[in-house]
Amino acid sequence: MVHVLRSTILKAPVEAIWEILRDFNGHDSWHPAIATSQIERGQPADRVGCIRRFRLEDGSELREQLLALSDADAAYSYCLLETPVPLFNYVSHVRLIPVTDVDHTYWQWEGRFDTRPEEKEEMTELVGAGIYQAGFDAIRAEMGLEA
Repeated sequence: MVHVLRSTILKAPVEAIWEILRDFNGHDSWHPAIATSQIERGQPADRVGCIRRFRLEDGSELREQLLALSDADAAYSYCLLETPVPLFNYVSHVRLIPVTDVDHTYWQWEGRFDTRPEEKEEMTELVGAGIYQAGFDAIRAEMGLEA
């Protein structure tokens, strides 16, 4: 199983970052890869078990399910149900932790998945850079934060 872990420090309090990330269906408003997103069956975006169906800028469609959400921990977990790329058994965790001496946020995003051996490097780069790092950079831009 492949494990990808990325983290960053954002120069903003946890509450400000969590306000954006908490919306499981809101990633189309800030992540550059996401064109549109909707929660299936009209469920609330913070209901554990809800499924978001979204379209990437390249036209690909994916489905992900919210597995856990904790306001107390500023964290959530989700899994991929359908994807056009060879990511199998993909589960991801997002967690925000306060950096208390300067009121910043430590953001950790990690995922575990299986893939074909010959595609391990490509899928690791896709997840680490194309999803996680692109998300960090997008939130910084969205909030007008310095790197």
